[in-house]
Amino acid sequence: MKLFAWLILACAFLVAGCASQTSREMGIDKLAPRKAEQSLNKGVQQYEDGDLKTALKSFQEALNLGLAFDSDKVSAHKYLAFIYCASNQEKQCRDEFRRAFDIDPSFKLDRTEIGHPLWGPVFNSVRAELLSKGKIKP
Repeated sequence: MKLFAWLILACAFLVAGCASQTSREMGIDKLAPRKAEQSLNKGVQQYEDGDLKTALKSFQEALNLGLAFDSDKVSAHKYLAFIYCASNQEKQCRDEFRRAFDIDPSFKLDRTEIGHPLWGPVFNSVRAELLSKGKIKP
């Protein structure tokens, strides 16, 4: 029975590797025993609860532990950018958006995120800069 459970888990990770959604959005995070993914999910919950200082540490820990999927790495950098922008640390915010673009040149924010007055303009500025340098494509 344990072998069957591991096979299901392995298949879920293989399918997730082909998807652009994060493991959290697909519900795979509840199956993931890896500490990196657990730290990412904990960080998202802390962020949503407004505990930005603790969330920042959880996102950094997730990245340091080595997230398995690029989509999760991008998500961690995105949330770090949001936290830095919300804390008036624009340079760090820009750096995190750049790191997200380094992983996924097609990285985008959704409508509600792009319209945010704190990080929307910073994201647009970083994107425009990378476009002008030919580092990403429109």
